[in-house]
Amino acid sequence: MSQVVMSMRWSGVTPVQYEEARRIVNWEGDVADGGVLHVAGFDSDGLRVTDVWESEDHFNRFVEERLMPGIQQVGIEGQPEVEFFPLHNIFNPKVPAAA
Repeated sequence: MSQVVMSMRWSGVTPVQYEEARRIVNWEGDVADGGVLHVAGFDSDGLRVTDVWESEDHFNRFVEERLMPGIQQVGIEGQPEVEFFPLHNIFNPKVPAAA
């Protein structure tokens, strides 16, 4: 099974809410099974996330078991728009390529 790119748009989420969810869910200290890469940023409408996952199922399991319970604790409302597409390539000159 090939890896997937997950693109998320969550209107209304603030940097403060993101940081609180990051602390509660602790996805950096307790890396989710199947998580490969996480990049987050904000525009005038809210949160934008691009992740790489081993599969859509890995992402969906993380959302159900860990992310949504943390989001509820923070009080973030609404639902994100999420899209998946097959990963073609990752390049990051500051991070060694996976073997």
